[in-house]
Amino acid sequence: MKKAKFLTPVITAFDADGNLDVQANKNVYDYLINAGIDGLVVMGSTGEFYAMSTEQKKELIDLVVSHVNKRTKVIIGTGCMTVEDTIELSNYAIDAGADGVIIVSPYYFSLTDESLEFYFGKVAESVKGNIYLYNFPDRTGHDISPELTLNLLRKHSNIVGYKDTVSSMAHTRKLIQTIKNEFPEFEVLSGFDENFVHNVLAGGSGCISAISNVYPEICVDWAKAVNEKNMEKAAEIQNYIDKLSDIYEISKCFIPVLKKSMMLKGLDIKDYCKTPLLQADENQINSIKKLMEEMDHIISK
Repeated sequence: MKKAKFLTPVITAFDADGNLDVQANKNVYDYLINAGIDGLVVMGSTGEFYAMSTEQKKELIDLVVSHVNKRTKVIIGTGCMTVEDTIELSNYAIDAGADGVIIVSPYYFSLTDESLEFYFGKVAESVKGNIYLYNFPDRTGHDISPELTLNLLRKHSNIVGYKDTVSSMAHTRKLIQTIKNEFPEFEVLSGFDENFVHNVLAGGSGCISAISNVYPEICVDWAKAVNEKNMEKAAEIQNYIDKLSDIYEISKCFIPVLKKSMMLKGLDIKDYCKTPLLQADENQINSIKKLMEEMDHIISK
């Protein structure tokens, strides 16, 4: 069984005008690193990459790489709508010192396997570092299939991992089974928190999970339990995560809810998001508080 990893798709802290809140972002990075999380995934979906200018993305890349300073792995989301922009931003991140980039395919139109293989192939040929594929069919309208992934791996050695943001483990399991014999070191990470243990037991590498923004210590303990083959503890924490998954139901978009939850946890940040996302309202805040109180009660038993 591979060593289980838990990485955080980090929120991005903004001020009221939509500018980066430099100190708040540093506070978040330190919080996650001090908890022992295995890596930071910056400018993923949770990081609101879609609403940031290229200049702001580069500013955040420079900030996180310099502040983290190799204390944990840093992977940067660099997927853009064109091959050229994706290559340019990816190489900027690699040159800045990122450990790798994670690339979502162009969204809006559903793409064929031929289009996707062309896109990722061109990117892989030109990017000077490690690449993770980011599969999110609910947002892109298409699937990076296991067969397509295998074709890409046979041609591009710098494609080293894959985040599978699909709720069904059947897709992730088929991906692992298709890849593992020929590329045993390839990392397959689930994008849904509750699939973490199932992923590892199926031969995957773990999870990139948004709940770890708020409760990184629980996620770190979960990975430790799995790595130590303490399945009783892993099952106990699975129950915590299943309950915490209610956080995604509080609002149609969970990002403002995560930020408010982190504030309530004691982090020195604000819960501003890029518009049109709005801050959590009073009813949502009450739901967050109720969930966190329930979690505190469950954990303290």
